[in-house]
Amino acid sequence: MNEKKDTIILAFESSCDETSVALVRNGAQVLAQSTATQIQSHQRFGGVVPEVASRHHIEQIIGCLDDVFQQTGLGYTDLAAVAVTYGPGLVGALLVGVSAVKAVAFAHNLPLVPVNHMAGHIYAARYTAPIEFPAMALLVSGGHTELVYMPQENDYQIIGETRDDACGEAFDKIGRVLGINYPAGKEIDELAHQGKDTFNFPRAMEKEDNYDFSFSGLKSAFINTVHHADQIGTKLSHDDLAASFEQSVVDVLAEKTVRALHNFPVKQLILAGGVAANSGLRTRLEKECAQIQGVDLLEAPLKYCGDNAAMIGAAGYVGFKHGNRAGMTLNAEPGLEFPWLSV
Repeated sequence: MNEKKDTIILAFESSCDETSVALVRNGAQVLAQSTATQIQSHQRFGGVVPEVASRHHIEQIIGCLDDVFQQTGLGYTDLAAVAVTYGPGLVGALLVGVSAVKAVAFAHNLPLVPVNHMAGHIYAARYTAPIEFPAMALLVSGGHTELVYMPQENDYQIIGETRDDACGEAFDKIGRVLGINYPAGKEIDELAHQGKDTFNFPRAMEKEDNYDFSFSGLKSAFINTVHHADQIGTKLSHDDLAASFEQSVVDVLAEKTVRALHNFPVKQLILAGGVAANSGLRTRLEKECAQIQGVDLLEAPLKYCGDNAAMIGAAGYVGFKHGNRAGMTLNAEPGLEFPWLSV
């Protein structure tokens, strides 16, 4: 192989509780990835503790960097650029990745590409198939739930988002009530497929004339149901509780997304983010898209749905092509957002 004819990006991701470094060729092939997870450190707290996360990133990031070069035998002279998540995320965690990538860029005279974490989730779908534009992305993760219209490559316009809890956040919160360790999404999904939607939890904002979401009311209804049962000594089926909760989430996500697909001229729906691994959501959207002529469903591979540097390398490649660059003044932007669609 002749790497010098390729665009190889060294990518860093440290926005939350995964320290990850990857080498990505042409935005569509992962040459190597090294990820250090912190899940066990945060499980006893029921969620991510920012200070603990930052310290772990500091301890792990150099090891991950060395690992990807050892896996491939490549060196800094083989790189076209370096890319990093600079937001959104936990500010301390982001700063570790940003500081590391600036040091690499400065020491080896490499272009620095700043990447929006959510763009990374979208472009993780490139590891399944090329993205065709215009496209719509449903981003569902622990911190975000958004519908993003993409009229062309490197152009992101939010048309709807959650007004309170993110989808993944709601999964984790009800998981605590069921005694499920953080992160709870996978286990709740497994329970849901053994139960039935017997509780008929609310579908908030499902029929409202917008593309926004709300999961706080659903979370409260779930918690109140469980607490009331505990108070009167009634034992509820965890399988049915999980199935009812998941069905409510899937119904609302699917309803809003399908409406958007009918109202925007898109070729693909991209399903991305940590909650994109949910089998109930995948099955529902596969069924819905099959009934919409001209719209294909493009799902990020399961192994790239969570936070990882490979997705940042894919988005970094796109940004690199379009001239996105940052200097040594690049800073973490924990509240970074895509622009809203101008109506």
